[in-house]
Amino acid sequence: MKLSWKTVLLWTLPALVIGFFIWQGAFASSPADAAKNTASTRMTYGRFLEYLNADRVTSVDFYDNGRTAIVEAVDPELDNRVQRLRVDLPGNTPEIVSRLRDSKINFDSHPPRNDGAIWGLLGNLVFPVLLIAGLFFLFRRSGNVPGGPGQAMNFGKSKARFQMEAKTGVLFDDVAGIEEAKEELQEVVTFLKKPERFTAVGAKIPKGVLLVGQPGTGKTLLAKAIAGEAGVPFFSISGSEFVEMFVGVGASRVRDLFKKAKENAPCIIFIDEIDAVGRQRGAGIGGGNDEREQTLNQLLTEMDGFEGNTGIIIIAATNRPDVLDSALLRPGRFDRQVTVDPPDIKGRLEVLKVHARNKKLAPEVSLDIVARRTPGFTGADLANLLNEAAILTARRRKEAITMLEIDNAVDRVVAGMEGTPLVDSKSKRLIAYHEIGHAIIGTLVKAHDPVQKVTLIPRGQAQGLTWFTPSEDQGLISRAQIMARIMGALGGRAAEEVIFGNAEVTTGAGNDLQQVSSMARQMVTRFGMSDLGPLSLESQQGEVFLGRDWTTRSEYSEEIASKVDAQVHEIVMFCYGEACRIMRENRTVVDRLVDLLVEKETIDGEEFRQIVAEYTIVPEKERYIPQL
Repeated sequence: MKLSWKTVLLWTLPALVIGFFIWQGAFASSPADAAKNTASTRMTYGRFLEYLNADRVTSVDFYDNGRTAIVEAVDPELDNRVQRLRVDLPGNTPEIVSRLRDSKINFDSHPPRNDGAIWGLLGNLVFPVLLIAGLFFLFRRSGNVPGGPGQAMNFGKSKARFQMEAKTGVLFDDVAGIEEAKEELQEVVTFLKKPERFTAVGAKIPKGVLLVGQPGTGKTLLAKAIAGEAGVPFFSISGSEFVEMFVGVGASRVRDLFKKAKENAPCIIFIDEIDAVGRQRGAGIGGGNDEREQTLNQLLTEMDGFEGNTGIIIIAATNRPDVLDSALLRPGRFDRQVTVDPPDIKGRLEVLKVHARNKKLAPEVSLDIVARRTPGFTGADLANLLNEAAILTARRRKEAITMLEIDNAVDRVVAGMEGTPLVDSKSKRLIAYHEIGHAIIGTLVKAHDPVQKVTLIPRGQAQGLTWFTPSEDQGLISRAQIMARIMGALGGRAAEEVIFGNAEVTTGAGNDLQQVSSMARQMVTRFGMSDLGPLSLESQQGEVFLGRDWTTRSEYSEEIASKVDAQVHEIVMFCYGEACRIMRENRTVVDRLVDLLVEKETIDGEEFRQIVAEYTIVPEKERYIPQL
């Protein structure tokens, strides 16, 4: 096993220090101290005089300038054996020496030595020398470590990772579901490989490309693919690595980064999460962060300043383009903004195929069905979905991933971990009526999304769940669809009131009512779908630096605000009344479905629609369309 230098240093320094103190303790003591330590028994001065008068003392050795004596005396209580005793003498006692000489007792005096001072001086010098040598060794070895203490004077240098040819292991073939963005960025790679194709017709490749999209759509993955395909020097850095607590460090790092890039042109610079350094200048209460603003100013100058840059292509990624400074987004800096949207059903299928390459799927698994079940999922969500399914498969000791594991993984990703099943009680039946209320409205109202599954198995904070899956990816939503969704969200509360009465309604509809209020208010204030007319009364974006909700200001008078509240109330109450009416008119099928749900705990969407069709005679094309 090969030990690193840090491990060796970690064990060597303490061992040297401990060994030094042991050595000092062993050799710093003088021979006189060793002789004194041989007398472990003490004797009082009075008893010493008694022994001296009784002629029991055979020899005396004086130490510490006569303050201490080691006495050899015969003890009659121990069969006249000679023992060594230590006596503390009261200062200078010349009469003792005279008595010893008169009694002809052997005595000797041992003067103190200065060896202890010498060893103490050496000890005080050796330990600091060892410490300084160890620290010097540590600083010297850590000088090559990024961010190590040896680089304390290099904090103004760029922290960008540099690779002559980035071996990321990711190519454009590994990126799926975002074909439009791939096409835009493939031009960058083609320009770097075959620039004459563009220069022959006078075309110039964009200096900067800004990747915009919500988290998980694959912006960083696209950058890795560009690095893997281009075959040119590649610099990668995060926006947060520019700014430090020291004034001027961020701007210095920007200068150093572009200096290195010019030396290796043509090359690519990738700045991840550029919103950390590219926020609007002069925003916020009391002004902005001066250090961050100076860093942004330097970045703007380097990208398209007086000197300009040739052969350097800058690719940046962010999920918050609304906070970026306008000077950063202008042509000449970031000429293109490539939007990386969540994939559609075809894109989700391609993403699933990419992430299923190294996973063992059962023959009955249909990735097309999984793609249809996951509208709105990003590439990261789909990767996490298949990984969760693989974990469930291993936990259940199966050899291949089946549709059951994928369905459970979808439920876990969307709603949370599965809880303990409910026991058969009044509470379970009330929750069953609540969920059937959502599902029956979603089935009988034409504009609503179809029911996929109804379950009483708790997940996350929800005691029961009703899943709806749109038949297609929806970019635009009609007024009838919003009204249908409001009715569907109110279906649970309507079922509780119709079945159990107004006194038995529960708090289970709390989240539903929040969604209902939000959708109804947006109909009135943003989408112009009320009697107030086609007016947009509220801005869709709040102040990003002060908090979106906190800074929302009313852009209309109190009279209009009162009318807005009245319209929201009218929409909600109309939809609630219609939901209650549908529940009363279909009470028989509701009871039948509740009994089945309590028994099975989960009803599939197709089975649910078949049971509803047995009890209703309204054809699907003539089903209820909400009209206010």
